[in-house]
Amino acid sequence: MHKIIKKMAAAACLATLVAGITTSPAVQAADSTSTMKSALEEGKAIADNRKLGNCLACHMVAGATLPGTIGPPLVGMKARYPDKAKLRAQIWDATKANAESPMPPFGRNHILTEEQIDKVVDYIWTL
Repeated sequence: MHKIIKKMAAAACLATLVAGITTSPAVQAADSTSTMKSALEEGKAIADNRKLGNCLACHMVAGATLPGTIGPPLVGMKARYPDKAKLRAQIWDATKANAESPMPPFGRNHILTEEQIDKVVDYIWTL
């Protein structure tokens, strides 16, 4: 009976140790970094997709193939939009800031979902 209890205690200790390793700050930081990178990659994919964000139809983005020249180049975005919420508002509906804007209201017209807009904003803000 003592051997069974000792084995169960050893198994419980091992489980606690493994749980501690997988939730250590270093592991959490690595998970957070890979999640952020993944979200930025998703945002880029949406922005570049000719059937979704289609940002390249109008904007120049460094390294992009066949970028447009109708809209301003997407560079220095953190300096241009220190308040990330204003960038999001611009993407959600540019006509609020400029009624004559040729930019489609991606949120108001449901061209992109709220989640897609958030990912595009996160990506564009890094440019």
